Amino acid sequence: MNETLIKQYKSFLDNGKTERECVELLVARAKKDGFKDLTACKTLKAGDKVFVTKMNKAIALFVMGSEPLENGMNILGAHIDSPRLDAKQNPLYEKDNITYLNTHYYGGIKKYQWTTIPLAIHGVVCKKDGTTVKVVIGEDNADPVFCISDILPHLAQEQMKDKASDFIKGEDLDLIMGSAVPLAKNATKEEQKKDKEKSKKLVLSLLKEKYNIEEDDFESAELEIVPAGSARDMGLDRSFILAYGQDDRSCAFTSAEALFAVAKSGKKLKKTACCLCVDKEEIGSVGATGMASNVFENMVAELIARTQKTYSDISLRRCLNNSNMLSSDVNAAYDPMNAGLYDKNNASVLSGGIAFQKYTGSRGKYDASDANPEFIAKVRACMDKAGVRYQMAELGKVDQGGGGTIAYHAAKYGMNVLDAGVAILSMHAPWEIASKEDICQIFEGYKAFLFIA
Repeated sequence: MNETLIKQYKSFLDNGKTERECVELLVARAKKDGFKDLTACKTLKAGDKVFVTKMNKAIALFVMGSEPLENGMNILGAHIDSPRLDAKQNPLYEKDNITYLNTHYYGGIKKYQWTTIPLAIHGVVCKKDGTTVKVVIGEDNADPVFCISDILPHLAQEQMKDKASDFIKGEDLDLIMGSAVPLAKNATKEEQKKDKEKSKKLVLSLLKEKYNIEEDDFESAELEIVPAGSARDMGLDRSFILAYGQDDRSCAFTSAEALFAVAKSGKKLKKTACCLCVDKEEIGSVGATGMASNVFENMVAELIARTQKTYSDISLRRCLNNSNMLSSDVNAAYDPMNAGLYDKNNASVLSGGIAFQKYTGSRGKYDASDANPEFIAKVRACMDKAGVRYQMAELGKVDQGGGGTIAYHAAKYGMNVLDAGVAILSMHAPWEIASKEDICQIFEGYKAFLFIA
C-alpha cells in the first residue's frame, strides 16, 4: 500500500471540493514540479513541462515527448466536477423568521440524501469592481455548517407514500442560513416594520463583515454547496476511503499524480504525455470548460503552434487522430446488498484494480464510445507488463440504466479511447466509498499507460 499516495489523495479531496479548487491545487503542484504556464512559452521541445487552464475550471498538463505531435499523444482524461447543489442568482430569502439559501441541484443526485447532513459552501463572488472573493464556510472546526431540513417521521405519512424521487422536491433543497427571534404577539406596528426580514438582514451583515459582499453580488457568484467534512478511513481494517467527490476526483488525482511521477522519473517519453481535467461532465460535458466544447482542441492547437515554425490545422487533426486516451472515470462497484442490479460476471469489484469499460452509455449503448479490441489488447499488455491488477466491467445490467463519460467526446477526433477508472460504491451519494488498493493500482496503471507505444 502506497500510504504517501493515500494521504495526498485524501488531502486533495478535502481541499478540492470544487472544480476551481482542483485547478488551483493542480496549478500549484505543477509549478512546484517545474511546469510552466503554456502561455508564457514561445517554443517547446522534448522534455518541456507545461500546463494550460480554461476559466479556472479546466486544466491540461503536458510533458513533451521526442516524437512529433503529429504522431499523437498518450492522454489521461478525467473530469473534476461532482454532483452538488448550486446557489441560485437571487438566493437569499426569509420565511417565517428563518433565512434560506435557494439552490438548484447539479448532476444526478438522489435529492433526499442531501437533507439533514452538515453542508458547506465553497465558491467565488465576483464583484463589479473586478475583484474576486473566495468563499469557504463550513470546513473549519470553528465554522458553522448548513443544513436542509426534513419532515419528522411522526408527520410524514403522506411523504412516505411518495416515490423516492418525490420525497424532496428540487425547490425544497434550500439551506437554512440563520433565524431571528419572533416578535411578541403584542408588538407595535413600528416594531413590526423594523422587524421585517430581520433574519435576512443579519445574514447579509455577517457576509458583509467577513467577505465585504452585498446582496446583489450574488448575481455574479458561483457558490457550490457540498458535504462538510474531511475524507475518512472507512472500515476497521481501514481498507476504504469515505469521502465526497470521488467521482471523478479519484481518477483526476491519480491521473495528475501519474503525470507528475513520469515527469520526475527522468525516463524519456516518445509520445507527449497529457493529463486533462475538464468540467461539466456530470451535466453532459457542456459549456466552455466541458469536453463537448473545443477546449481541448484549442489547448492542443496552442501546443502545436509552439513546436512548429508555421501552424497547420492538419497537424492538429493528425495529432488528435493518432492519440491514445484512457477516459479516466469511475465505474459502479458491485454491491452484494443489491446484487440483482448487476451482471456479476461483468461487474467491477472493490479492490479489484483498474476497471476497464469497453463501452458505457445506457441500454443499447446509447451515448457510448465502444473501444476497439485492438486498443484494449494493447492496454492489457501494458498493464500486465507493469504488474497492474485490472478488471473488465460494465456499469450494471443492460436494461437497468446506464451512464456516460467524456470518452465519446474524445473519440470524435478518431483517437483510441478506453474508459478506465476506480470502482465506487454509493456513487453520486454525498459520501462515496472507494478502495485504497484501487487508488494505488490505478496510479501505477496510469503511469504505465503514458509510455504506451
